[in-house]
Amino acid sequence: MAEEPDLEDKTEDPSQKRLDDAFEKGNVVKSQEVNTWFIIAGATLVLMTFSGGMGKELNATMRGLIANSAIITMDGPSLPRLFEKIGAELLAALAVPFLILMLAALAGNIVQHRFIWSTDSLAPKFSKISPLAGMKRLFSKQSLANLVKGLIKLGIIGAVMVVLLWPDRDRMEGLVTMDPAALLPFTSALSLKVLGAVVALLAIVAAADFLFQYRTWYGKLKMSLQELKEEYKQTQGDPFIKGKLKQIRQMRMKQRMSSAVPKASVIITNPTHYAVALQYERGMDAPVCVAKGVDAMALQIRKIATEHDVPIVENPPLARALHASVEVDQTIPPEHYKAVAEVIGYVMKLRRAIRN
Repeated sequence: MAEEPDLEDKTEDPSQKRLDDAFEKGNVVKSQEVNTWFIIAGATLVLMTFSGGMGKELNATMRGLIANSAIITMDGPSLPRLFEKIGAELLAALAVPFLILMLAALAGNIVQHRFIWSTDSLAPKFSKISPLAGMKRLFSKQSLANLVKGLIKLGIIGAVMVVLLWPDRDRMEGLVTMDPAALLPFTSALSLKVLGAVVALLAIVAAADFLFQYRTWYGKLKMSLQELKEEYKQTQGDPFIKGKLKQIRQMRMKQRMSSAVPKASVIITNPTHYAVALQYERGMDAPVCVAKGVDAMALQIRKIATEHDVPIVENPPLARALHASVEVDQTIPPEHYKAVAEVIGYVMKLRRAIRN
């Protein structure tokens, strides 16, 4: 009873991470009816395409054995060679049909989900040997669906076989007296007729079962709001911790800015949204950005610059260009050398004029 509320709380669609985790563990949608349909369809294709050739090859092999039975030696190394020859001929006749059946069985899984390699399903689990868990599986929704599905298949296939075979009931009664040469074509044609109808009907059953299995699988992977929150915390980080880290970064940035801006040679602004603090001394290859910011950070840079008498020059295009192209502790790009040199030259002239 304690598990029912949890199941009822799982109202949210599974996240992509939950779907990926389920896939890595081998938990994927799988309908046995789809596999069965592919195998039966493959068998029908084999019967339609290769039954004549296989029959002729096997018939020739058996005729040769019977016709030469009096002269075939069975002593010493002759017997193994005989078995090798018969085995090689059987393999040659059956290799392609067996390959088609193997590919059909493989295709039944590929069409349901992409290739997966997982060992989680092989790990020992107590629930697999627990009598209580076994009883739950025996009377579960899945078991009931399998029972209903099996009864429906038996009923449909039985009805189809009766409808198809009933017109030939008189000929079937005389199979024991039928000429062997006519027996194989008759049974082959009848088998193809029955298999064709079975394949067509099982295609509907397989499609319906796949949809049911998908809905069941998807429903089991649904999440509660609490699970979504926990997953978000694991993937994106706890919002409280992220907020604290952001505060720490901002505090450190302000501390760094408070010590770097007073050393700047000039502050270039736009004038309200951007601010870039540049430092230049004789012997340096190019001016270095010691601080930059937008909006509130730009206001703080201008405030510190004013307190320490660092010149502030308004040049909106240059301020925006420098903010976008240079990082803190990096020299300015060569394309801005001329414009920055004019600003620094202007500041130096202004300082000399004030001293004089």
